This record gives sequence, C-alpha cells and structure tokens, in this order.
Amino acid sequence: MDAEAARYIGAGLATLGMLGAALGVSNIFSAFLTGALRNPSAAQSQFGNLIFGFAVTEALGIFSLLIALLALFG
Repeated sequence: MDAEAARYIGAGLATLGMLGAALGVSNIFSAFLTGALRNPSAAQSQFGNLIFGFAVTEALGIFSLLIALLALFG
C-alpha cells in the first residue's frame, strides 16, 4: 500500500469521530427535550448540564477533525 493511500484512509477513519459527535449531540438534546416535556419545572436546573454535555461532545468532534487534518497535511 502506498503511503499516500494510507494517509487518506487514516484521515477518513478519523472523520468517523465527527459522526460519533453528531450522534452524541443529538442524543443529548433528545434526552433533554424528553425530560423537559415530562417535568417542565426541572428543565431550567438541567440546562447547565445540557450545555456542558454539548460542549464536551462537540470538542471531541473538533478533536477528531484536527486529527484528520494532521493525518492529511502533517
């Protein structure tokens, strides 16, 4: 296998982390909305946890993008 082909395969596999981040963010928001609809009075107290979970999950997606770019251009 050529080294250039291995770089492209590695970058493609690293971008699967962004797919995982997208699924994680959708799971976080759907769980929050389900909980907020079941108990609207507790929704405001859980909003901070929602934002924290979103930020951590999105940071992992951005990290996988960084790894993919490093595999291509590094």
